[in-house]
Amino acid sequence: MARILQTHVSALFPESGPVRAMLYGEAPGPLGADKSGVPFWGDRAGRAVYGLLQAEGLATVPTGAFEDWDGARLKARGWWPVLRGVALGNAFPVCPTRDGDHFRAPTDAELKSPENIERLGQELSNALSRCEGPLRVIAMGRRSAWILSRLKASFAFELEELPHPSAQGLLQAAPDKGRGLKLADLRAAWEARLGDLLR
Repeated sequence: MARILQTHVSALFPESGPVRAMLYGEAPGPLGADKSGVPFWGDRAGRAVYGLLQAEGLATVPTGAFEDWDGARLKARGWWPVLRGVALGNAFPVCPTRDGDHFRAPTDAELKSPENIERLGQELSNALSRCEGPLRVIAMGRRSAWILSRLKASFAFELEELPHPSAQGLLQAAPDKGRGLKLADLRAAWEARLGDLLR
């Protein structure tokens, strides 16, 4: 049996109220959103994202979720996040894989496919319809920033790019590939930047 389910993960919006920011990852992670069906929910990157959203008053996370951060187990317990003022999505809606077992980055062709562009457009339109001012779109990772930048001509939003919050993403984006820097410091700086963008 394949480890990666390739679940289609739709964007997550607040049940009601305005949306002032939309965060995009690159694709659902194999142990998180691929299993939970919710963006970032159980993904390695998601722990930092939801932790920061909760600290900023933009999400409620069930007690105990961070201690057992696994998409399948979060889903089995019926634990889901509740968002306020922010929406979450992915540049590509399924966990990309070649063999069903190993994650890979989404390809240019996958990201530029008519179906994916239409899906992204619908999500952005939804966010824009609920935004009372300029919509801030925060792309986490080069792949998400690349495809979202292609949609700026059709949709009015402010695009901000952050490195992917994985160790590899943070180190690659750091000066001199992070040589001489502590990963904990890079993570703290990433979280501070995301917090600033969400305020």
